[in-house]
Amino acid sequence: MSAASRISAKIHKWLALLMAIQILFWFVSGLFFAVFPIERVRSEHVWAEQPARPVSLGTAADGLRGLAARGVSGDKVELRLLLERPVALVTPHDGRPQLYDLPTGLRLSPLSMSAAARIAEADHVGDLRAVRVERITANSPEYRGPLPAWRVDFDDSGNRSFYIAADTGAVTARRSTLWRVYDFLWGLHIMDWCGHEDFNSPLLIATTFLGLVIIITGIVMFPSRLGYNAWRRRRRALAQSPPDEFSTT
Repeated sequence: MSAASRISAKIHKWLALLMAIQILFWFVSGLFFAVFPIERVRSEHVWAEQPARPVSLGTAADGLRGLAARGVSGDKVELRLLLERPVALVTPHDGRPQLYDLPTGLRLSPLSMSAAARIAEADHVGDLRAVRVERITANSPEYRGPLPAWRVDFDDSGNRSFYIAADTGAVTARRSTLWRVYDFLWGLHIMDWCGHEDFNSPLLIATTFLGLVIIITGIVMFPSRLGYNAWRRRRRALAQSPPDEFSTT
């Protein structure tokens, strides 16, 4: 074995032992990501179809005049239907968005627990009913969205939880057992075990570099492991050996 092969073998062996668990995590998580479609992880197959329904011009005009008369103002206004009611989402320049009922002008946000449950039930395909509703005031690895929010749990096969933004009534996240496993493996894959978001961390960069060193040293060792170096030495020895003086021509 050449000197380069011996040095490469030592580096390869010890780095492989050091990184064996992380390399296993990379392969297991990569296989999981390849097997399960991201659409299923996001629970897109249980989203109820919500065809766009316009708010009539008359309702919009009357409602906006009523809001203006109440002193409501903002830089952006979005009109839509929420639980079959026309609403206006008014967003000020430097404040939180506020949801208003257009016919009455009443402010709806922050939404109540029952309203959040009905929104989640309408967004979930079928006729499932919410089994638990919890107010969320802090972000977590499972939910990183607008706060405050409502977490609405369903007792279905996927243990799904829908998150509803309390200010806007929007469904901001859909979680399931499959998503939680995916997110856990993603955290292992990018080596961000707490936040599951940072894939530019120095730890990941350093570990990936060491993985590259393992591959390069393996390539250097490859000819020796196949016996190529020994074959070359035998050929060189035969070429340099003196001819047999008793040989006949």
